[in-house]
Amino acid sequence: MNNATPAIPSPSSPSGPSGPLVGLKVVELGQLIAGPFAAKTLADFGAEVIKIETPGAGDPLRKWRLLKDGTSVWWQVQSRNKRSVALDLRQRDAQEIVRTLALEADVLIENFRPGAMEDWGLGPDALLALNPRLIMLRISGYGQTGPYRDRPGFGVVAEAMSGLRHLTGEPGRVPVRVGVSMGDTLAALHGVIGILMALHHRNRHGVGQVIDVALYEAVFNCMESLLPEYSAFGAVRGPAGSALPGIAPSNAYRCKDGYALIAGNGDSIFRRLMQCIGRADLASDAGLADNTGRVARVAELDEAIGQWAQRLTVAEALVALEQAEVPAGKIYTIADIASDPHYAARGMLQEVRMEDGTRLAVPGFVPKLSATPGSHRRNAPTLGQDTDAVLREVGLTDAQISALRQRGVVA
Repeated sequence: MNNATPAIPSPSSPSGPSGPLVGLKVVELGQLIAGPFAAKTLADFGAEVIKIETPGAGDPLRKWRLLKDGTSVWWQVQSRNKRSVALDLRQRDAQEIVRTLALEADVLIENFRPGAMEDWGLGPDALLALNPRLIMLRISGYGQTGPYRDRPGFGVVAEAMSGLRHLTGEPGRVPVRVGVSMGDTLAALHGVIGILMALHHRNRHGVGQVIDVALYEAVFNCMESLLPEYSAFGAVRGPAGSALPGIAPSNAYRCKDGYALIAGNGDSIFRRLMQCIGRADLASDAGLADNTGRVARVAELDEAIGQWAQRLTVAEALVALEQAEVPAGKIYTIADIASDPHYAARGMLQEVRMEDGTRLAVPGFVPKLSATPGSHRRNAPTLGQDTDAVLREVGLTDAQISALRQRGVVA
Protein backbone atom coordinates (compact mmCIF):
# COMPACT_ATOMS: atom_id res chain seq x y z
CA MET A 1 0.00 0.00 0.00
CA ASN A 2 1.12 3.61 -0.54
CA ASN A 3 2.87 5.05 2.49
CA ALA A 4 0.51 8.02 2.40
CA THR A 5 -2.51 5.78 2.79
CA PRO A 6 -4.05 5.79 6.29
CA ALA A 7 -4.38 2.58 8.21
CA ILE A 8 -7.04 0.47 6.54
CA PRO A 9 -9.03 -1.85 8.76
CA SER A 10 -9.59 -5.41 7.72
CA PRO A 11 -13.27 -6.24 7.14
CA SER A 12 -15.03 -7.91 9.99
CA SER A 13 -14.90 -11.68 9.64
CA PRO A 14 -17.37 -13.02 12.18
CA SER A 15 -17.09 -16.62 13.27
CA GLY A 16 -20.74 -17.21 12.45
CA PRO A 17 -23.37 -15.75 10.13
CA SER A 18 -24.21 -12.09 10.58
CA GLY A 19 -26.30 -9.45 8.86
CA PRO A 20 -30.01 -8.78 8.38
CA LEU A 21 -30.28 -11.25 5.49
CA VAL A 22 -28.84 -14.30 7.25
CA GLY A 23 -30.86 -17.34 6.21
CA LEU A 24 -31.76 -15.86 2.81
CA LYS A 25 -30.74 -18.25 0.05
CA VAL A 26 -29.93 -16.71 -3.33
CA VAL A 27 -29.07 -18.40 -6.63
CA GLU A 28 -27.21 -16.05 -9.00
CA LEU A 29 -27.28 -16.91 -12.68
CA GLY A 30 -26.08 -13.52 -13.85
CA GLN A 31 -22.73 -12.45 -15.19
CA LEU A 32 -20.68 -9.28 -15.58
CA ILE A 33 -22.23 -6.38 -13.69
CA ALA A 34 -25.98 -5.91 -13.12
CA GLY A 35 -27.09 -9.30 -11.79
CA PRO A 36 -23.88 -9.98 -9.86
CA PHE A 37 -23.90 -6.51 -8.27
CA ALA A 38 -27.42 -7.12 -7.00
CA ALA A 39 -26.35 -10.50 -5.56
CA LYS A 40 -23.18 -8.97 -4.10
CA THR A 41 -25.27 -6.39 -2.24
CA LEU A 42 -27.40 -9.14 -0.71
CA ALA A 43 -24.31 -11.20 0.13
CA ASP A 44 -22.68 -8.25 1.90
CA PHE A 45 -25.55 -8.28 4.37
CA GLY A 46 -25.62 -11.97 5.17
CA ALA A 47 -27.41 -13.73 2.31
CA GLU A 48 -26.01 -17.05 1.14
CA VAL A 49 -25.31 -16.54 -2.57
CA ILE A 50 -24.59 -19.47 -4.87
CA LYS A 51 -23.12 -18.11 -8.09
CA ILE A 52 -23.56 -20.31 -11.17
CA GLU A 53 -20.74 -19.93 -13.70
CA THR A 54 -19.85 -21.48 -17.02
CA PRO A 55 -17.20 -24.22 -16.73
CA GLY A 56 -13.83 -23.28 -18.17
CA ALA A 57 -14.23 -19.53 -18.53
CA GLY A 58 -16.52 -18.53 -15.70
CA ASP A 59 -17.97 -15.05 -15.41
CA PRO A 60 -16.27 -12.82 -18.03
CA LEU A 61 -15.70 -10.21 -15.33
CA ARG A 62 -12.93 -12.46 -13.99
CA LYS A 63 -10.84 -11.14 -16.91
CA TRP A 64 -12.01 -7.52 -17.05
CA ARG A 65 -9.74 -4.51 -16.48
CA LEU A 66 -6.56 -4.94 -14.42
CA LEU A 67 -5.58 -8.52 -13.61
CA LYS A 68 -3.47 -9.96 -10.81
CA ASP A 69 -2.25 -13.50 -11.36
CA GLY A 70 -4.72 -13.82 -14.21
CA THR A 71 -7.81 -12.64 -12.32
CA SER A 72 -9.38 -9.19 -12.17
CA VAL A 73 -8.97 -7.41 -8.84
CA TRP A 74 -12.51 -6.12 -9.49
CA TRP A 75 -13.60 -9.73 -8.98
CA GLN A 76 -12.62 -9.48 -5.31
CA VAL A 77 -15.32 -6.81 -4.85
CA GLN A 78 -18.05 -8.07 -7.16
CA SER A 79 -18.00 -11.66 -5.89
CA ARG A 80 -17.02 -11.44 -2.24
CA ASN A 81 -19.11 -13.52 0.15
CA LYS A 82 -20.32 -15.76 -2.71
CA ARG A 83 -19.88 -19.45 -3.49
CA SER A 84 -19.06 -20.56 -7.04
CA VAL A 85 -20.64 -23.57 -8.75
CA ALA A 86 -19.57 -24.32 -12.33
CA LEU A 87 -22.52 -25.62 -14.40
CA ASP A 88 -23.02 -25.84 -18.16
CA LEU A 89 -26.57 -24.51 -18.36
CA ARG A 90 -26.93 -25.77 -21.94
CA GLN A 91 -27.09 -29.33 -20.60
CA ARG A 92 -30.30 -30.79 -19.18
CA ASP A 93 -28.63 -32.25 -16.11
CA ALA A 94 -27.28 -28.79 -15.21
CA GLN A 95 -30.73 -27.29 -15.70
CA GLU A 96 -32.14 -29.93 -13.36
CA ILE A 97 -29.55 -28.95 -10.74
CA VAL A 98 -30.71 -25.34 -10.99
CA ARG A 99 -34.30 -26.47 -10.50
CA THR A 100 -33.18 -28.40 -7.42
CA LEU A 101 -31.41 -25.31 -6.06
CA ALA A 102 -34.48 -23.18 -6.82
CA LEU A 103 -36.64 -25.49 -4.69
CA GLU A 104 -34.82 -24.31 -1.55
CA ALA A 105 -33.95 -20.79 -2.70
CA ASP A 106 -35.64 -17.59 -1.63
CA VAL A 107 -34.34 -15.54 -4.55
CA LEU A 108 -33.06 -16.30 -8.04
CA ILE A 109 -31.26 -13.57 -10.00
CA GLU A 110 -30.62 -13.67 -13.75
CA ASN A 111 -29.57 -11.11 -16.34
CA PHE A 112 -29.66 -13.06 -19.59
CA ARG A 113 -31.49 -11.86 -22.69
CA PRO A 114 -35.25 -12.44 -22.45
CA GLY A 115 -36.17 -15.96 -23.50
CA ALA A 116 -32.88 -17.63 -22.52
CA MET A 117 -34.20 -18.92 -19.20
CA GLU A 118 -37.38 -20.19 -20.87
CA ASP A 119 -35.28 -22.03 -23.48
CA TRP A 120 -33.52 -23.86 -20.64
CA GLY A 121 -36.78 -24.73 -18.90
CA LEU A 122 -35.92 -22.25 -16.14
CA GLY A 123 -38.46 -19.51 -16.79
CA PRO A 124 -40.70 -18.15 -14.05
CA ASP A 125 -43.64 -20.39 -14.98
CA ALA A 126 -41.49 -23.46 -14.41
CA LEU A 127 -39.60 -22.30 -11.33
CA LEU A 128 -42.54 -20.72 -9.48
CA ALA A 129 -44.56 -23.88 -10.12
CA LEU A 130 -41.82 -25.78 -8.28
CA ASN A 131 -41.42 -23.16 -5.55
CA PRO A 132 -44.31 -20.69 -5.27
CA ARG A 133 -42.38 -18.72 -2.63
CA LEU A 134 -39.49 -18.01 -5.01
CA ILE A 135 -38.67 -14.39 -5.86
CA MET A 136 -37.14 -14.10 -9.31
CA LEU A 137 -35.21 -10.98 -10.31
CA ARG A 138 -34.82 -10.59 -14.07
CA ILE A 139 -32.54 -7.80 -15.31
CA SER A 140 -32.31 -7.12 -19.04
CA GLY A 141 -31.63 -4.25 -21.39
CA TYR A 142 -35.24 -3.44 -22.28
CA GLY A 143 -37.36 -5.59 -19.97
CA GLN A 144 -39.27 -8.81 -20.50
CA THR A 145 -42.02 -7.19 -22.60
CA GLY A 146 -42.35 -4.51 -25.27
CA PRO A 147 -41.16 -4.15 -28.87
CA TYR A 148 -37.46 -3.90 -27.91
CA ARG A 149 -37.37 -6.88 -25.51
CA ASP A 150 -35.28 -9.08 -27.83
CA ARG A 151 -32.61 -6.49 -28.56
CA PRO A 152 -29.21 -6.99 -26.91
CA GLY A 153 -28.88 -4.35 -24.22
CA PHE A 154 -25.86 -3.17 -22.26
CA GLY A 155 -25.67 -0.52 -19.57
CA VAL A 156 -24.02 1.98 -21.92
CA VAL A 157 -26.94 1.68 -24.34
CA ALA A 158 -29.38 2.12 -21.45
CA GLU A 159 -27.58 5.31 -20.43
CA ALA A 160 -28.07 6.61 -23.98
CA MET A 161 -31.72 5.60 -24.26
CA SER A 162 -32.63 6.95 -20.84
CA GLY A 163 -31.49 10.48 -21.66
CA LEU A 164 -28.46 10.43 -19.36
CA ARG A 165 -25.85 10.52 -22.12
CA HIS A 166 -27.55 13.52 -23.72
CA LEU A 167 -26.89 15.50 -20.54
CA THR A 168 -23.24 14.58 -20.01
CA GLY A 169 -20.28 16.54 -21.32
CA GLU A 170 -19.87 20.05 -22.68
CA PRO A 171 -22.47 21.80 -24.88
CA GLY A 172 -21.83 21.23 -28.57
CA ARG A 173 -19.43 18.34 -28.03
CA VAL A 174 -19.78 14.56 -28.19
CA PRO A 175 -21.78 13.22 -25.20
CA VAL A 176 -19.46 11.48 -22.79
CA ARG A 177 -19.67 8.43 -20.58
CA VAL A 178 -19.94 8.90 -16.83
CA GLY A 179 -16.83 6.73 -16.43
CA VAL A 180 -18.33 3.75 -14.60
CA SER A 181 -21.20 1.40 -15.43
CA MET A 182 -24.05 3.50 -14.05
CA GLY A 183 -26.73 1.77 -16.12
CA ASP A 184 -25.84 -1.65 -14.74
CA THR A 185 -25.36 -0.48 -11.17
CA LEU A 186 -28.61 1.47 -11.02
CA ALA A 187 -30.47 -1.53 -12.42
CA ALA A 188 -28.87 -3.76 -9.79
CA LEU A 189 -29.88 -1.43 -6.97
CA HIS A 190 -33.43 -1.20 -8.29
CA GLY A 191 -33.41 -4.99 -8.38
CA VAL A 192 -32.35 -5.17 -4.73
CA ILE A 193 -35.14 -2.75 -3.80
CA GLY A 194 -37.58 -4.98 -5.68
CA ILE A 195 -36.32 -8.08 -3.88
CA LEU A 196 -36.74 -6.49 -0.46
CA MET A 197 -40.27 -5.35 -1.31
CA ALA A 198 -41.13 -8.78 -2.67
CA LEU A 199 -39.79 -10.41 0.50
CA HIS A 200 -42.02 -8.14 2.57
CA HIS A 201 -45.01 -9.12 0.44
CA ARG A 202 -44.10 -12.80 0.72
CA ASN A 203 -43.85 -12.56 4.49
CA ARG A 204 -47.43 -11.27 4.55
CA HIS A 205 -49.01 -13.38 1.83
CA GLY A 206 -46.76 -16.42 1.43
CA VAL A 207 -46.10 -16.14 -2.30
CA GLY A 208 -43.17 -15.03 -4.41
CA GLN A 209 -43.21 -13.07 -7.66
CA VAL A 210 -41.16 -11.93 -10.66
CA ILE A 211 -39.27 -8.62 -10.64
CA ASP A 212 -38.70 -7.22 -14.13
CA VAL A 213 -35.93 -4.57 -14.21
CA ALA A 214 -34.92 -2.94 -17.49
CA LEU A 215 -31.54 -1.22 -17.58
CA TYR A 216 -32.85 1.85 -19.39
CA GLU A 217 -35.81 2.21 -16.98
CA ALA A 218 -33.52 2.12 -13.93
CA VAL A 219 -31.53 5.05 -15.33
CA PHE A 220 -34.65 6.88 -16.54
CA ASN A 221 -36.08 6.61 -13.03
CA CYS A 222 -33.23 8.84 -11.86
CA MET A 223 -33.68 11.54 -14.51
CA GLU A 224 -35.44 13.91 -12.13
CA SER A 225 -37.51 16.61 -13.87
CA LEU A 226 -36.59 15.78 -17.46
CA LEU A 227 -39.99 14.43 -18.58
CA PRO A 228 -42.35 16.83 -16.77
CA GLU A 229 -40.34 19.82 -18.02
CA TYR A 230 -40.66 18.55 -21.57
CA SER A 231 -44.37 17.80 -21.08
CA ALA A 232 -45.19 21.18 -19.60
CA PHE A 233 -42.86 23.46 -21.56
CA GLY A 234 -41.40 21.49 -24.46
CA ALA A 235 -38.01 21.99 -22.83
CA VAL A 236 -35.25 19.63 -23.97
CA ARG A 237 -32.44 19.91 -21.47
CA GLY A 238 -28.95 19.60 -22.91
CA PRO A 239 -25.46 19.13 -21.53
CA ALA A 240 -24.22 21.80 -19.15
CA GLY A 241 -20.65 20.74 -18.48
CA SER A 242 -19.86 20.93 -14.78
CA ALA A 243 -22.77 23.22 -13.90
CA LEU A 244 -26.11 22.22 -12.37
CA PRO A 245 -28.71 23.45 -14.88
CA GLY A 246 -31.44 25.66 -13.48
CA ILE A 247 -29.88 25.85 -10.02
CA ALA A 248 -27.27 28.50 -9.29
CA PRO A 249 -24.54 28.92 -8.43
CA SER A 250 -23.21 25.36 -8.51
CA ASN A 251 -20.17 24.54 -10.59
CA ALA A 252 -16.54 23.48 -10.66
CA TYR A 253 -14.21 26.46 -10.48
CA ARG A 254 -10.55 26.53 -11.48
CA CYS A 255 -8.07 27.22 -8.70
CA LYS A 256 -4.28 27.55 -8.94
CA ASP A 257 -3.71 23.81 -8.75
CA GLY A 258 -6.99 22.18 -9.72
CA TYR A 259 -10.73 22.55 -9.38
CA ALA A 260 -13.04 23.14 -6.44
CA LEU A 261 -16.68 22.11 -6.63
CA ILE A 262 -18.73 24.84 -4.99
CA ALA A 263 -22.48 24.54 -4.36
CA GLY A 264 -23.81 27.91 -3.22
CA ASN A 265 -27.35 27.46 -4.47
CA GLY A 266 -29.32 27.79 -1.22
CA ASP A 267 -30.54 31.33 -0.47
CA SER A 268 -28.68 31.77 2.82
CA ILE A 269 -25.70 29.73 1.54
CA PHE A 270 -25.47 32.06 -1.46
CA ARG A 271 -25.23 35.10 0.76
CA ARG A 272 -22.47 33.48 2.84
CA LEU A 273 -20.62 32.52 -0.33
CA MET A 274 -20.72 36.07 -1.68
CA GLN A 275 -19.44 37.41 1.63
CA CYS A 276 -16.67 34.81 1.55
CA ILE A 277 -15.46 35.86 -1.90
CA GLY A 278 -15.62 39.54 -1.03
CA ARG A 279 -18.74 40.37 -3.00
CA ALA A 280 -21.02 41.83 -0.36
CA ASP A 281 -22.73 43.76 -3.15
CA LEU A 282 -24.01 40.53 -4.68
CA ALA A 283 -24.95 39.13 -1.29
CA SER A 284 -27.30 42.08 -0.71
CA ASP A 285 -28.61 42.30 -4.29
CA ALA A 286 -32.39 41.81 -4.09
CA GLY A 287 -32.41 40.41 -7.61
CA LEU A 288 -30.27 37.49 -6.43
CA ALA A 289 -32.26 36.67 -3.32
CA ASP A 290 -33.75 33.50 -4.79
CA ASN A 291 -32.82 30.84 -7.28
CA THR A 292 -34.87 32.30 -10.15
CA GLY A 293 -32.92 35.53 -10.06
CA ARG A 294 -29.60 33.76 -9.71
CA VAL A 295 -30.25 31.46 -12.66
CA ALA A 296 -30.94 34.52 -14.85
CA ARG A 297 -27.52 35.92 -13.91
CA VAL A 298 -25.57 32.67 -13.60
CA ALA A 299 -22.79 33.79 -15.96
CA GLU A 300 -22.14 36.85 -13.80
CA LEU A 301 -22.04 34.76 -10.64
CA ASP A 302 -19.75 32.13 -12.16
CA GLU A 303 -17.40 34.88 -13.27
CA ALA A 304 -17.27 36.41 -9.78
CA ILE A 305 -16.65 33.07 -8.06
CA GLY A 306 -14.14 32.07 -10.72
CA GLN A 307 -12.09 35.23 -10.25
CA TRP A 308 -11.91 34.55 -6.51
CA ALA A 309 -11.04 30.87 -6.91
CA GLN A 310 -8.22 31.35 -9.39
CA ARG A 311 -6.23 33.35 -6.82
CA LEU A 312 -6.18 30.41 -4.39
CA THR A 313 -5.10 26.80 -4.23
CA VAL A 314 -7.85 24.22 -3.87
CA ALA A 315 -6.90 23.70 -0.23
CA GLU A 316 -7.00 27.44 0.52
CA ALA A 317 -10.39 27.82 -1.17
CA LEU A 318 -11.85 24.88 0.74
CA VAL A 319 -10.65 26.20 4.10
CA ALA A 320 -12.32 29.56 3.42
CA LEU A 321 -15.53 27.92 2.21
CA GLU A 322 -15.71 25.58 5.19
CA GLN A 323 -15.37 28.54 7.55
CA ALA A 324 -18.22 30.23 5.67
CA GLU A 325 -20.31 27.03 5.88
CA VAL A 326 -20.59 26.75 2.12
CA PRO A 327 -20.78 23.19 0.69
CA ALA A 328 -17.63 22.61 -1.34
CA GLY A 329 -15.14 19.89 -2.10
CA LYS A 330 -12.15 18.81 -4.07
CA ILE A 331 -12.79 16.68 -7.14
CA TYR A 332 -11.18 13.46 -5.93
CA THR A 333 -9.10 10.97 -7.84
CA ILE A 334 -8.94 7.44 -6.48
CA ALA A 335 -5.55 8.36 -4.97
CA ASP A 336 -7.30 11.11 -2.99
CA ILE A 337 -9.97 8.65 -1.85
CA ALA A 338 -7.41 6.05 -0.75
CA SER A 339 -5.63 8.57 1.49
CA ASP A 340 -8.68 10.38 2.85
CA PRO A 341 -9.20 10.13 6.64
CA HIS A 342 -12.99 10.46 6.41
CA TYR A 343 -13.25 7.48 4.04
CA ALA A 344 -11.10 5.51 6.47
CA ALA A 345 -13.04 6.61 9.55
CA ARG A 346 -16.32 5.55 7.94
CA GLY A 347 -15.00 2.08 7.12
CA MET A 348 -15.14 2.65 3.38
CA LEU A 349 -11.53 1.55 2.86
CA GLN A 350 -11.41 -2.10 3.80
CA GLU A 351 -8.51 -4.47 3.33
CA VAL A 352 -8.67 -8.12 2.32
CA ARG A 353 -5.88 -10.64 2.13
CA MET A 354 -5.82 -12.57 -1.12
CA GLU A 355 -4.93 -16.24 -1.39
CA ASP A 356 -1.25 -15.46 -2.02
CA GLY A 357 -1.12 -13.19 1.02
CA THR A 358 -1.32 -9.93 -0.93
CA ARG A 359 -3.30 -7.20 0.79
CA LEU A 360 -5.90 -5.48 -1.36
CA ALA A 361 -7.97 -2.39 -0.56
CA VAL A 362 -11.67 -2.75 -1.43
CA PRO A 363 -14.75 -0.60 -0.82
CA GLY A 364 -16.59 -0.97 2.48
CA PHE A 365 -20.26 -1.71 3.01
CA VAL A 366 -23.20 0.52 2.15
CA PRO A 367 -25.60 1.35 3.71
CA LYS A 368 -24.52 1.50 7.34
CA LEU A 369 -26.84 -0.50 9.61
CA SER A 370 -26.39 0.03 13.33
CA ALA A 371 -27.43 -3.43 14.55
CA THR A 372 -26.75 -5.68 11.53
CA PRO A 373 -23.98 -4.15 9.42
CA GLY A 374 -22.51 -5.65 6.29
CA SER A 375 -19.41 -7.81 6.63
CA HIS A 376 -16.73 -9.63 4.70
CA ARG A 377 -17.11 -13.35 5.41
CA ARG A 378 -15.14 -14.87 2.56
CA ASN A 379 -13.06 -13.82 -0.42
CA ALA A 380 -14.38 -14.06 -3.96
CA PRO A 381 -14.30 -17.72 -4.99
CA THR A 382 -12.18 -19.40 -7.61
CA LEU A 383 -14.16 -20.89 -10.47
CA GLY A 384 -16.13 -23.90 -9.28
CA GLN A 385 -14.60 -23.70 -5.82
CA ASP A 386 -17.85 -24.79 -4.15
CA THR A 387 -19.32 -27.08 -6.81
CA ASP A 388 -18.90 -30.32 -4.89
CA ALA A 389 -19.96 -28.90 -1.54
CA VAL A 390 -23.14 -27.31 -2.91
CA LEU A 391 -24.12 -30.41 -4.88
CA ARG A 392 -23.65 -32.58 -1.81
CA GLU A 393 -25.88 -30.21 0.14
CA VAL A 394 -28.73 -30.82 -2.34
CA GLY A 395 -28.34 -34.58 -2.07
CA LEU A 396 -25.95 -35.67 -4.82
CA THR A 397 -23.40 -38.36 -4.00
CA ASP A 398 -19.72 -38.16 -4.81
CA ALA A 399 -20.25 -40.82 -7.49
CA GLN A 400 -23.02 -38.75 -9.11
CA ILE A 401 -20.90 -35.60 -9.00
CA SER A 402 -17.98 -37.47 -10.57
CA ALA A 403 -20.21 -38.72 -13.38
CA LEU A 404 -21.54 -35.22 -14.05
CA ARG A 405 -17.99 -33.89 -14.15
CA GLN A 406 -16.91 -36.53 -16.66
CA ARG A 407 -19.74 -35.44 -18.98
CA GLY A 408 -18.80 -31.77 -18.63
CA VAL A 409 -22.05 -30.85 -16.83
CA VAL A 410 -20.18 -29.53 -13.81
CA ALA A 411 -16.63 -28.43 -13.10
